Amino acid sequence: MDLHLLNNITKSTRDKQLVSKYQLVKHLFNLGPCSVSSLCHTMNMSSPSVLKLITNLIEEDWIEKKGYGISMGGRKPDLYGLKDKKILIICIDIQLFHTKIAVMDNNYNYIVDAKTIALPISKSSRSDFFSILNTHVQDILQANEISTNQLIGCSVGMPGLIDSEKGKSYSYFLSDLENTSLTEAFEKMLKLPVVIQNDVNGSSMAEFTHGMAKGKQNALILLMDWGVGLGIIMDGKLRKGACGFSGELGHIPFVENGALCYCGKHGCLETVASGNALSEMAKEGILSGKNSMLNKLSNEELQRIEPPVIIDAANKGDQYAIQLLSNIGTYMGKGIAVLIQLFNPELIILSGKVAEAKQYITLPMQQAINTYCMTQIREKTTIVSSELGENSRLLGYATTGIDHFLDTSLKKAGRSKSRIHV
Repeated sequence: MDLHLLNNITKSTRDKQLVSKYQLVKHLFNLGPCSVSSLCHTMNMSSPSVLKLITNLIEEDWIEKKGYGISMGGRKPDLYGLKDKKILIICIDIQLFHTKIAVMDNNYNYIVDAKTIALPISKSSRSDFFSILNTHVQDILQANEISTNQLIGCSVGMPGLIDSEKGKSYSYFLSDLENTSLTEAFEKMLKLPVVIQNDVNGSSMAEFTHGMAKGKQNALILLMDWGVGLGIIMDGKLRKGACGFSGELGHIPFVENGALCYCGKHGCLETVASGNALSEMAKEGILSGKNSMLNKLSNEELQRIEPPVIIDAANKGDQYAIQLLSNIGTYMGKGIAVLIQLFNPELIILSGKVAEAKQYITLPMQQAINTYCMTQIREKTTIVSSELGENSRLLGYATTGIDHFLDTSLKKAGRSKSRIHV
């Protein structure tokens, strides 16, 4: 089975065996190595049929044995999984002040390590942004000898309100007088299928498939970056809402007569408990004469101070930096208390730049939760910090992207009601 056929599956709509192969590939991608019996159950196929598919895919160099499963008595079953580098995808993580680009495969190996470029979404028009981004993408592909026909597509994540179905952003590039959606613009630029999503959903998918939320039925993922976002896992599924806008925790009213938020409202949670709020509070304090090692920053450095700089100062014992982080933790703890009483989660995962402050925010956070949350509910919730690292969103983008493009291929083949339910 050639990757070229994956993108042109409609040519073989009558070949049910070929469609079944794609279904099996999708299943192995989503759940990892599986035994023949589990594949039979999931695909509702007989053992001889599944074995025939596996044999064909082994011959076509798509899958291989991946060790042995757990025995229920008797011989341990063989496990089969996808080989490395069978499906490649570009992942682009667009952030407020920079953008990351990576190429990953179906087993989440980095074919091209994440590269950070100084490309801010906040100060760029769509045409300028795309021009610079495309130059970097093409340079990366050329340097690593990757052609577009080796790629299944591109998965893009960015902050703000993102409607993945329509391929639109309602937060950025709003002044551009272009009739095409962001997805269409990306596809025109890259000459590839593209899916876009909110950065919080990317973080949540990463935790759901690779992190501490894996196997959990009810969990919340708090992305504490420049803004504040919420990923919701309920009944074992990632819930995105009617238009993909769920989890806009940062823009709930929080402070009476508070500061003006960039969303246009006053007193949002983001104005007191985000990376942007942390940066603004640090600048105001230093300019008003607070005693801190942050005073050593130049005016230029102070104007673009990022959370890691403040966290580093706290780790060195800077009391002003510690107090700033403590304030963030207290405000966020009050917000989390509301979430716990609304969702009754078994687990809350803190991720993002601000979450890297760890005890400097988690201790005041827990104190606020103890103050504002009912004891019987809060005792059922565990709060942890993400362990996936700074590039975790790329894992989520790869998962969502490959799964989306495999689904698209199956729908084109007239098999939209796949027997595999993921």
